[in-house]
Amino acid sequence: MGAMVLGRRWAVLSASARPLTAGERAPASKSGTPHAKRSPRARANTRGMTHSPHPLDPFTADEIAQVRDVLVRAGKVGETTRFPSVLPVEPAKDAVRAHRSGDVVARRARAVLLDTATGVATEVVVNATEGVVESSRELEPAKDGQPAILFEEYDRSAELVKADPRWQAAMRRRGVEDWSLTFIGPLSPGFFDEPLLRERRVLRALTFLRDHVDDSPWAHPVEGLLCEVDLIANEVLAVTDEGDVPTPVEHGNYTGEPARTTLKPISITQPEGVSFTVEGHEVSWEGWKLRIGFNAREGLTLHRISFGGDPVLHRASMAEMVVPYGDPAPWRNWISYFDAGEYLLGKNANSLRLGCDCLGVIHYFDAVLADDHGHPVAIPQAICMHEEDYGVQWKHTNILTGASDVRRSRRLVVSSFSTIGNYDYGFFWYFYLDGTIELEAKATGVVFCGAGGENPYGSEIAPGLMAPVHQHLFCARLDTEIAGPANTVEEVDFVGVPTGPDNPRGNAFTTTTTVLDRESTASRLADPLRGRTWVVSSSDEVNRVGKPRAYQLVPKPGPTLLAQPDSTIAARAGFASRHLWVTRFHEDERYPAGEYPDQHPGGAGLPAWAAQDRPLVDEDVVLWHVFGPTHLPRPEDWPVMPVDYSGFMFKPLGFLDRNPTLDLPDFAACSHCPPGQCHCAH
Repeated sequence: MGAMVLGRRWAVLSASARPLTAGERAPASKSGTPHAKRSPRARANTRGMTHSPHPLDPFTADEIAQVRDVLVRAGKVGETTRFPSVLPVEPAKDAVRAHRSGDVVARRARAVLLDTATGVATEVVVNATEGVVESSRELEPAKDGQPAILFEEYDRSAELVKADPRWQAAMRRRGVEDWSLTFIGPLSPGFFDEPLLRERRVLRALTFLRDHVDDSPWAHPVEGLLCEVDLIANEVLAVTDEGDVPTPVEHGNYTGEPARTTLKPISITQPEGVSFTVEGHEVSWEGWKLRIGFNAREGLTLHRISFGGDPVLHRASMAEMVVPYGDPAPWRNWISYFDAGEYLLGKNANSLRLGCDCLGVIHYFDAVLADDHGHPVAIPQAICMHEEDYGVQWKHTNILTGASDVRRSRRLVVSSFSTIGNYDYGFFWYFYLDGTIELEAKATGVVFCGAGGENPYGSEIAPGLMAPVHQHLFCARLDTEIAGPANTVEEVDFVGVPTGPDNPRGNAFTTTTTVLDRESTASRLADPLRGRTWVVSSSDEVNRVGKPRAYQLVPKPGPTLLAQPDSTIAARAGFASRHLWVTRFHEDERYPAGEYPDQHPGGAGLPAWAAQDRPLVDEDVVLWHVFGPTHLPRPEDWPVMPVDYSGFMFKPLGFLDRNPTLDLPDFAACSHCPPGQCHCAH
């Protein structure tokens, strides 16, 4: 809920499914508190949306409504049924490749149903086209974990905590008699096999204070107070109240400062229009072609990415992220958010605004998702797409003739933002003129704080306010298709050559290549000292010098998971222990921490898949790349954090036969043309 507007509410629709009109706010929650893990934006009306029938298109409102209707007719929806998630089941790759306009498209969804009266969760696959339930299985909490957290569960847990006499006594002990302004922050509990919590659906709740309704609660943490809430029994299982650390009193509000007057406006215009074209969800731009997708869990997804008419990626997404905290204090030693699997990145996406989130000539894509009751709701302008200048593409001055040539670069930007609790995350996919793809993750919002001074596990960022050390470990999923479906992955290092007959002056260095031929040996660490990259090459096509056409994953590495190997977070977030994993494609292997990381005991996802040890050479492979910052907060990160950037690049390496940007126009020359007489190649 970083950068939240206090008092605004999620539009959680009632069972009667009255859609909100544009700009309408949902009623305030009974608890009167903002939510610890939700986006601060209301939903808009979903009526009147159209649909282009491609098998990879996102769900429409009608399709989500149809999924719910099928489940109702099948007797699977009752008064206490909720929908933690409704996600698309994408067709087989061969079916997608063979699809032609006008072909019948089978639209299928995987819906998770939770009975809030009993705690029973069921995973159901629905064929919305044919109107039938294809499969159904009941989840086993001890083995499968819990479904994603419902928005309504934040309100319910806050109400339960505030009504508990033990919590009230803890607040009175601290001199707080009026708790109308207190903020209950319910959070995913991790997994520690504690008898009290075993096989229960639980949130752990922290408490924060506010001085007024618009006050930022993150500045006033109530240290030493922790509540554990059973969401099915609707009871507070335990209240821990220890210590007497004073609650910080200085506010943490980040608006209202007098605006500086020294910055002059920057105007970005494209008087002749944009260079991209959009047909439904398919985008074409300067040799690139791709499809835009969106779902409740991953948020923004990209499909069927090609350059120069040749395939590069079948699918790309931010498949998971984990935010483990390094503070051993009992109020925080369990914190390890899985922001995609537990909270749903897409469901928490923002509506983006021109001039704020996106600057330039913008094309927006809306998103439609299912709410807690399975009804469709829209996120207007969930995805922003535009072009932006990116400096010099190439330049050379001929020292013999004095002639100087320079061409400017630009990139296509496809982005989205999600607010998950106190943090805000932007995911920006960049497509460059030379065939390069880049993903940049932008972390901003409000750092999570406790009360107290500096200690070995955190920094004092304001008087009496401590921000713990933590990590943001993102995992991108790249389903490669480099010039065809059969690919091979190699690890390439730069190495020095020992002085000797082949290197008499000791200056030589070269590269070494290791083929990642099986899954059991294809989980790798980056090595900046060796300039390590990973190359994905085509098994079927070569370039004009006879080398396999390839792309190169260039990491920008930081630390991997720093928790101890015997910790439960290491078991649950095993994917974060390596920078790279390579697996054979399987349609059921979608998320690096498994399907249901909430309260999962661990071992699911990438470690389990890699243990299958399937061969990888000349196969349909998936790359999973882990990256992101390890954050020791600074005073400069308070009261709102400047963007922290992380990411990677995916660059052509012999995929093309020469520089593809030689034909770029010299726009600079056009500035010297008399009006109406410019003959430059636009």
